Amino acid sequence: MDKPLLPAGPTLGLDQASAALPQVVAPAAADPQEAAYRKKAEEAAVKFESFFIGHMLKQMRNSTKELAAEDSIYKNSINSDMLDMADGMVADQMAHQRAFGVADAILRQLLPAAPVPAPVQPAAQIPAQKNSAKT
Repeated sequence: MDKPLLPAGPTLGLDQASAALPQVVAPAAADPQEAAYRKKAEEAAVKFESFFIGHMLKQMRNSTKELAAEDSIYKNSINSDMLDMADGMVADQMAHQRAFGVADAILRQLLPAAPVPAPVQPAAQIPAQKNSAKT
């Protein structure tokens, strides 16, 4: 019999999965110069994530326009400037929520890592009992 592709048991949603990951970015520094660097790095990382998401949304909208039929409503560019502005606002909101994790990845590279806690050892495991039934 084939094994299932996904393991059995409860699954984590995206919000729970990111909370389960260990935090490797160091906590706020006491040094004012380091705190200023941290703040600038976080702002730059969030702005880059916003740019990344905005560019992705723009490319998706352009692809939809190119694939649309000649008489489709998606081919019409009447409100394209307003849609671009809405895409920018959506990208900013998603970046501030760190939805894609791009800013977090950049910060892991720019900021010194906090000490990672040692993995928790599982409780003493009960040895598996062998089946004593005779064949």
